[in-house]
This record gives sequence, structure tokens and C-alpha cells, in this order.
Amino acid sequence: MQQMLYDFGMIGLGVMGRNLLLNMADHQFPVIGFDLDAQKLSALEAAATPGTTVKGVTTLAQMVNSLQQPRKIMMLVPAGKPVDDVIESLLPLLQPGDIVIDGGNSHYTDTNRRVAYLQQKGLHFMGMGVSGGEKGARTGPSIMPGGDVKAWHEVQPLLEAVSAKVNGEPCVAYMGKDAAGHYVKMVHNGIEYAIMQLISEVYDILKRGAGLSNDELHAAFAQWNNGELQSYLVEITRDIFLQNDTITGNRLVDMILDKAGSKGTGKWTSQDAMELPVAIPTIDIAVAMRTISAFKEERVQAAGIFTPATNTIDADKATLIQETGEALYAATILCYAQGLAMLHQASAALKMDIPLQDAVKVWRGGCIIRSTLLETFYAAYVNNPQLPNILLSDTLAAIVKNRIESLRAIVIKAAQSKIAAAGLMTALGYFDAYTTERLPTNIIQAQRDCFGAHTYERTDMPGKFHTEWN
Repeated sequence: MQQMLYDFGMIGLGVMGRNLLLNMADHQFPVIGFDLDAQKLSALEAAATPGTTVKGVTTLAQMVNSLQQPRKIMMLVPAGKPVDDVIESLLPLLQPGDIVIDGGNSHYTDTNRRVAYLQQKGLHFMGMGVSGGEKGARTGPSIMPGGDVKAWHEVQPLLEAVSAKVNGEPCVAYMGKDAAGHYVKMVHNGIEYAIMQLISEVYDILKRGAGLSNDELHAAFAQWNNGELQSYLVEITRDIFLQNDTITGNRLVDMILDKAGSKGTGKWTSQDAMELPVAIPTIDIAVAMRTISAFKEERVQAAGIFTPATNTIDADKATLIQETGEALYAATILCYAQGLAMLHQASAALKMDIPLQDAVKVWRGGCIIRSTLLETFYAAYVNNPQLPNILLSDTLAAIVKNRIESLRAIVIKAAQSKIAAAGLMTALGYFDAYTTERLPTNIIQAQRDCFGAHTYERTDMPGKFHTEWN
């Protein structure tokens, strides 16, 4: 009897790996998965839709030998050494022309190294970002593949089939050379950090500052999500306020400890932005605020010393909700502006040739930062693919001009109320700095030349200058 051959293999059958494989099977691709955990293999096969072809195996050799050539194998394992270990285990089993995909959140420098390493062995390697969580993996994620373009063409039909769709268009596209896929996903996650921080701050302003109940907060976020702020993160925040705690009967959001976790992609975004360099202060502060949140015991001690009493925001609730929504909208655009400016810079500096219009296009559906705003960004990049910053788009500039004073007003209210709104504040600071023709950095250059002879440039003639300061 002729052996059954499968179209795609998955290494790592955790929630994401299992759901993505089942998604492929639902689109009539025979798939096979490998995991050492027999329970995960059973869970995979038990969850398969009747009539689809799904198999789980406990040896890599069995999986590799069951795949059509060129073999298409994806890893969904923890970043770092586990990825290298899997690659080394695969190498003796593969043949030239086979395709290996890393679908985890690997750092782009590791991906670049692996692309070069496997190329020497005649193998195609791709770094691929996948966003949308377990539900997205099962029903249609946003997919950001980069690296070997020949490999992309091989897997393109399958990835287009399983990705999310917006207006019938698949939310997957080739992100560029080398580690472009993982780089785009890293910046995506940095933007995600920033928007989540902004949402937490407007929640704090409305709850502690203005005394809104959870029901009122639900109504405010529902109102926003029905308008220009429509997005996945606003939508799920709306619903979070109504979730009851099964233990106490209280609203669950009030029972969750104020210590935020992270997996490192936000930190990488900040670090790599400084290397370029490019300014992404709202993403930076979002990472920093998660770090501060982890020092719960110290914060409790400091609160006892400084006894900061929140000042109530005395304003009509309906007016405040509208103003806060406009502030969040403006600040969200400024988050995207920073992240997309980073991709523009990195694309050239790292020679990845990232098509920004395709990056925002694949973010429109399936991913965590999906938003109606992305249609506007997409139109801006179609009009000017080399746009260095979306704030230079006439359309986006007009939107921000109409909302920026609401952001300024809310930042003032937060500061006067002693509410930490560092994300909103840095978004406003970024806007004010980016739109200022002459910044006070001339004094910094004077200082640098005075104490270290670092030289400066002049406003009236070209060249580098040094002065013997008195």
C-alpha cells in the first residue's frame, strides 16, 4: 500500500501549533504534527473536523518521511536555544530544497543567522510572525512571513487559505528579505504594548479620576468601539468590564493583581529602536510601565510614604468620555506612527525591503492590533510607499489635528489628578517634538562641545565646528 503523504508538518503542538494545524486541515490540506507529549497528539486528532486528514506522531523521522517534497515544516517552540536544537535534530532528516519555518517570536538577529546557516546546507528558512492568539490560529490569523522568497512562493497558497480575510483579501503577504517577518511581528508587538498601555491609562482616568463604574466603563468602550476607535483591543476591553469572578461574585477586573507580564518582544522593540536609531517613546514607556508594575511591594511602601491622594476630575461624564475617546484615538495613531517609522528605518538600514503597505494590510484582520485605522494607513502607503512617517500624510495629519487638543486636555487632567498617564504624555510629547521646527537640542550640542569637544553644526553654514568655550 502506498504511504500517505502530507502537505505540511508542525513541530510543537501547544495551543497555537495545534490550532494552526487544524485550520490548515479545515482548508483540505493533509497535515501531520510532531510532539513528544502523547496527550497533545491525542488532543490534536480528537479536535480534527470530521473528514479532514490530521495525524500526530512522536518521532521527527516519521513526520519528515511522511511529507510531500519539498517538505514544508513549521516550528512553534519557545524562542532561543529550543529553535536551534530542533533545527539540528531536523538537519540529518532533510534534503536540499526543503523548507523550515520558525513561527515563534524569535529575535530577528537569530533568524538572520539561521537563514544563512541553512542556506549553506541547501535548505530554505523563513521567519514568520503569527498574530491572533489561539482563536486566530484556529479561524484565521494575521501572518507575516519573511526570508527566502522561493520558499514563500511554495507556502503562499496554503498561508493565504488559512489566514484571516478582510474584504476577501488574505491577511498574509511577503514581508521582505532575511528576518523581515520576525522584525515586522516584533514591531507589531511593540505597538500592541503601547496601545494596551494607553487603554489602561484612560481606564484609570475614567475609573479613579471620574468614578465611572464598570457598567459605565463598558458603555464608554462600547460607544468608542462603535465609532472611529473600532478595534480588537477596545472591543475585548469593553467585554472585560462585564466578566464576573466565579470565586467572589465581583467583577473579575477588580480582582486581578496590578502586575503585568511580558514575553520580551516589547523590550526587543525598544532596544532595537535605539540601535537604529529611531524614536518610539510611547512603546518605550509601555515597556517601562510594565516593569514598574512588577515592583508591587515597593509601590505599596512608596504609597505609604507619599500618600498620593487622587484628585477627582470634576467634569460632565458624557463630555469627559468623548474627550477621553478622542485623546485615545490621537494617541493610538501616534503609537502606530512610531512603530511604522521604525519599520521604515529598519527596512533600509537592514536591507530587508519591507513593503509597509503590505504590513499594515495584513494587520487589518486576525491580529491583536487590528483596527479600522489600518485602512487609512494602507491608503496612505499606497499613495506614497516611501512615506517615512504617517504624520506626514495629509489624511492622517487632518485626523490628528482634530483630536490633539483632546489629548492635551486629558494629559493635563491626568497630571492634576495624580494619575500616572505616561503613555498618553509621551505620545503627546512625541507629537510636539516631531512637529516642532526648532527644538532646544542646540543647547545640548553646545554642552557636548563645551565639555567634550564633540563639535556642532551651524544654522548659517555647512560643516562641523568646535569652539574653545570660556
